[in-house]
Amino acid sequence: MTENQYAVVMAAGKGTRMKSELPKVLYPVCGRPMIEYVLDTLEKANIGKVVVVVGYRSDLVRKTLAPRLHRNHLVFVEQTEQLGTGHAVMVCRNELQNHTGATLVVAGDCPMIQVESILKLFEAYTSNEKPEQISLPSCILGTVIKDDPVGLGRIVRNREGEFVGIVEEKDANTEQKRIKEVNMSYYVFHTPDLLNALNHLRTDNAQKEYYVTDVPAVMKSQGQRVIALPVLKPIESLGINTVDEAKIVEAALQNL
Repeated sequence: MTENQYAVVMAAGKGTRMKSELPKVLYPVCGRPMIEYVLDTLEKANIGKVVVVVGYRSDLVRKTLAPRLHRNHLVFVEQTEQLGTGHAVMVCRNELQNHTGATLVVAGDCPMIQVESILKLFEAYTSNEKPEQISLPSCILGTVIKDDPVGLGRIVRNREGEFVGIVEEKDANTEQKRIKEVNMSYYVFHTPDLLNALNHLRTDNAQKEYYVTDVPAVMKSQGQRVIALPVLKPIESLGINTVDEAKIVEAALQNL
């Protein structure tokens, strides 16, 4: 890893289903705020700059993570309105606008994130240049093969095996629901292409929010290269949205 690789960590949400007044990313997992595991992984991957997007009780998140400022090349960006994951990246424009390298976008509530997976995604970004191409991929998605993919966005490919798009379960037909390759919201973007794609996000959805999951489709529509790689480990499919899921993750961490 080099100084030319950045990361955006989305950490602005409240996490209402956690039954806690804490910001979701500060909910303790094995006695530590769950975002600490994410930042540990990014530190091990030698990310050049880490932008943490804060919102709900941002003062508490800033205070909790303050000891990391000197060692993580970490900066905070405020998302005063929580208008979706795409909006969380939008508010980072000032921190990213002069960056010409790769930017990893991940959620702050994924404590099972593995450094090997992050390294593989960045390696794919730098090694996938084809002789006939004049640029690197606009996006590398990290995906996982999950035996029980219920509730997750499916990765749709064409007959040649190339990425076509992400279909959320509520929109998937019977055939698409059988797909076991799913999106876990690990993205490595070519930063200038990311900033351009953000301009084309729309809020024509039930929540009226901007979604970072729409960015790969925007890039595809512009003729840019988007690659989906099933390099994530099954353990990384363990997310935390409820107290019960936090207990499952705790048990998995203790068995690592």
